[in-house]
Amino acid sequence: MLSIDLTGKRALVAGIADDGGFGFAIARRLAQAGATVCAGTWPPAYGIFTKMLERGKIEASLQLGDGSKLSFERIYPLDADHDTLDRVPAEVRESRRYKEHDDFTIQGLADRLVADFGEKPLDIVIHSLANGPEVRNPLLQTSRAGYLAAISASAYSLVSMVQRLGPLLRPGGSFLGLTYMASERVIPGYGGGMSSAKAALESDVRVLAYEAGRAQGARVNCISAGAWASRAASAIGFIGDMIEYGARNAPLPEPIHADEVGAAAAFLSSPLASGITGTTLYVDKGLHVMGMAAG
Repeated sequence: MLSIDLTGKRALVAGIADDGGFGFAIARRLAQAGATVCAGTWPPAYGIFTKMLERGKIEASLQLGDGSKLSFERIYPLDADHDTLDRVPAEVRESRRYKEHDDFTIQGLADRLVADFGEKPLDIVIHSLANGPEVRNPLLQTSRAGYLAAISASAYSLVSMVQRLGPLLRPGGSFLGLTYMASERVIPGYGGGMSSAKAALESDVRVLAYEAGRAQGARVNCISAGAWASRAASAIGFIGDMIEYGARNAPLPEPIHADEVGAAAAFLSSPLASGITGTTLYVDKGLHVMGMAAG
């Protein structure tokens, strides 16, 4: 039987803060395939997430289909807006939700991984990170600061992670990002520069696939997922309408589930996908092929 086997692989899933998003669903599927999983969590959410785990608040979500349980090997604080600690503004470093963490930058994460597991600690890196502080603003009403913040958190963070974590990958390693159809189609209300950030992310995946492939032997892909009602997506303000539209108009007229994205991520991260890089894989019930509404 052909199966996804990630036994002996270590994955880092950056962007887990609860059990409701794509990052958590991907972590579950990677663990179910045999990988050990580390998480990168935004510092302001770190305490909440770790307490949820300690107190058993998401115990049911940790259960895997084979009777085993998802257990995070490490949970690292990570703010992917920052590359190195010396470039973090003092007001961030000294704020209540950050000062308890020694180094929450991407370079700090790389250093911690090497200290904990050795020089080549990783096989799989999942970039499940996005933020647009003005996402509810139409593009015409988006400030320069809001636009650049969306690009920084949602797109450049992948570039920085490949720069700093690529050298830590073992042979056959891979990166995977998460994008959305707003990169190529107009989604009214998905603003604040987030559509531009997703377009940049997809372009960067193609370029990084070439550069990291030649320099590091790494694969770089992304998944364009359909709308999903994660806690983070609630910031958009009309996520329910997006899900309903997809379910009504997609070739498979039903909502996606986060586990479907998780399964696709496990495949793309596995040796079964060793010939796939620079690719955007759609997990949206086929909505991306539609040129007009079905009804």
